[in-house]
Amino acid sequence: MTAEDYYQQGNEARRRGLFHEAINNYIKAAELDPDSPAVEAKRMLDDIMNFYCKDMYNP
Repeated sequence: MTAEDYYQQGNEARRRGLFHEAINNYIKAAELDPDSPAVEAKRMLDDIMNFYCKDMYNP
């Protein structure tokens, strides 16, 4: 799979509310392509989870 494939899977998982799966896909995409938009998507999802879901998310 390509970085773009992982990025798209992460987006789909995020839309379905599967945040842990989305983060994992974004990490895989970033490992394959450090310039992937998944890097920013993961950072934004981390910020959201840290702000809204402190009890559900512990980095």
